[in-house]
Amino acid sequence: MMYIVRTAQKTTAKSKRKPSSDPGECTADFLVLEPAGYPMASMLDEYPEITDPGVFEHYAREQWRGFTARKGDYLFDRRMFPDFAYKVTDVEPPESVIGQNTHIIVSEVLVTTTPVVEFRSDVTFDDVVGQQSARKKCKLIERFLEAPEKFGKWAPRNVLFFGPSGTGKTMLAKALANKTHVPIIPVKATELIGEFVGEGSRQIHQLYDRAQEMAPCIVFIDELDAIALDRRHQELRGDVAEIVNSLLTEMDGIVERPGVCTIGATNRTDAIDPAVRSRFEEEIEFTLPDEKERLAILRSNVRTFPIPVKDLDLPALAKMTEGLSGRDLVAKVLKTALHNVIIDEREHVTQDDLCSSLKKLKNIPVSGNADRMYI
Repeated sequence: MMYIVRTAQKTTAKSKRKPSSDPGECTADFLVLEPAGYPMASMLDEYPEITDPGVFEHYAREQWRGFTARKGDYLFDRRMFPDFAYKVTDVEPPESVIGQNTHIIVSEVLVTTTPVVEFRSDVTFDDVVGQQSARKKCKLIERFLEAPEKFGKWAPRNVLFFGPSGTGKTMLAKALANKTHVPIIPVKATELIGEFVGEGSRQIHQLYDRAQEMAPCIVFIDELDAIALDRRHQELRGDVAEIVNSLLTEMDGIVERPGVCTIGATNRTDAIDPAVRSRFEEEIEFTLPDEKERLAILRSNVRTFPIPVKDLDLPALAKMTEGLSGRDLVAKVLKTALHNVIIDEREHVTQDDLCSSLKKLKNIPVSGNADRMYI
């Protein structure tokens, strides 16, 4: 898991502070600022990087001299990066005026990452029921992670897992990591969406910097469509182009990251930007389980029930659950039935309990046509 520490928070009021005209106000001894970003997203805006704190301090005093600084307020750049905001995190004395001798300190940490603990998976290929075609194609990734130096420019750096939710995409990625004994960094794509312009881009680059340190490893980005949304929809998300461009940079290998394999997962290939999708050398499809696979899922999970079962007809249940994913079978059929039995303080889980939870899931009679059982 990638842990993100955000030190800058959103605010609904970002008014510019006027210079003080009160000669009675005292001069600030020091001022601590924190980069906050732009009030509105624009791809034309560049995030200012401070390379010389001394030069910036002189620059800041020249433009903000005479302004009253209060903790929690914002100071806006008016020259090189117009409207870029810095949040006042500390000022001494409180509510004092910025003067020629005010010491200005900038905390240059808008987004940082805590050390990523290497996540080792205990999921095996035996835990993934079905998906034989996907498992076969994953042999390539397995060989690469076992000996990345042998592949050179032919490495499978970017692989797309796609298919309905709950079909085992995450489990197979974890099984790959377990089989090859490499760490996996699982990231929800929504965690990479920042609050300010440039934040999402920096988080993506930081993610890959950390992955490179841990290589060989897998970067598993779930819900990829959340950050790789087609850029034709920018009117819906102003930061889409920025995030997509950063992801493309990493996927193109402009910065060499040997031993890093990116696996993106989505159930909405139609929403992914064509430029991003074209970067995946392999696309591996995951499908809903067939009747035989549904039966195997039901049997393997029923064995782990904490209370006994009685008179179950799992083959019949497998026939009635066409269109359901493995996750639906476990979380919405088996778990619901088990919980109802526990709540009622009964001693056994029966076929009626399973059929009842299935009926509630689709709100149709369980004896109805199985062709109607779709998610």
